[in-house]
Amino acid sequence: MKASVGRIVHYQAYGTPAGEFKSVPRAAVVAEVHDAEAGDISVCVLNPQGIFFNRVQYADPPKAGCWNWPPRESP
Repeated sequence: MKASVGRIVHYQAYGTPAGEFKSVPRAAVVAEVHDAEAGDISVCVLNPQGIFFNRVQYADPPKAGCWNWPPRESP
């Protein structure tokens, strides 16, 4: 799959250095595609505390500060 504007992806949030908060996935909307083949996109990340915008790279397996596709849920 290739990222395109408006798609929902996961942004892997950074945890805290001491581990009080773990690195967790956050919902994000693709705002711009810089290089679809390389997975270089800009996203609007939806956090419980608010939103932020970031330019990120694709990573599989998930890696903090990067994006990946949400897992498929079975019914």
